[in-house]
Amino acid sequence: MKNILGRKVGMTSVFTGDGRSVPVTVIEAGPCTVVERRTKESHGYDSVALAFGDVKKARVTRALGGHYKKIGVDPKRHTREFRSDLEGAEVGAIVTVADFSTGDRVDVIGISKGHGFSGGIKRHNFSGGGASHGSMIHRQPASNGDTNAGRVPKGARRPGHFGVDRTTHQNLEVVRADTERNLLLLKGPIPGPRNGLVMIRNAVKAAR
Repeated sequence: MKNILGRKVGMTSVFTGDGRSVPVTVIEAGPCTVVERRTKESHGYDSVALAFGDVKKARVTRALGGHYKKIGVDPKRHTREFRSDLEGAEVGAIVTVADFSTGDRVDVIGISKGHGFSGGIKRHNFSGGGASHGSMIHRQPASNGDTNAGRVPKGARRPGHFGVDRTTHQNLEVVRADTERNLLLLKGPIPGPRNGLVMIRNAVKAAR
């Protein structure tokens, strides 16, 4: 099963066997525990819930603590559900990076970095106004559209809240899987800040 939860550690670069320097993101992935298996007959769909990260018993609700106690698993900090690639996933099973190998393609889901209330240049890559002295319009947005509408049309690119969105980077290459230290090295950047939780699944759009 190529589904796993992890924590973004940071970025670095590694050398491949043919001498290329490749920028990679290091993810501390797993070990994860299968804490629930849902089936189409009982719940209407097939899925598996993975739990990651140890936590004190006092930090979980009584209902969740009872669920962990029932299946004989220590409480975990994060739980996420996956609906694809579920072969061999039974409650209590341990998922590690051993299921991944160099050259695999994966999708990584995370929460993007927050930028607060941002202007159009930062949020939508507007070019801005003239930079010369006397312009007085350097970073302000331009026309707001139809003045007779009496409202802002939907979809208008304006300043506003930027970031903290669920973001998926698709078709990333696995450069290395370190089973001893539970590390996954993926080519390129992934969404989220350092120590942010990420979901890793088998790529749905594998490269030809």
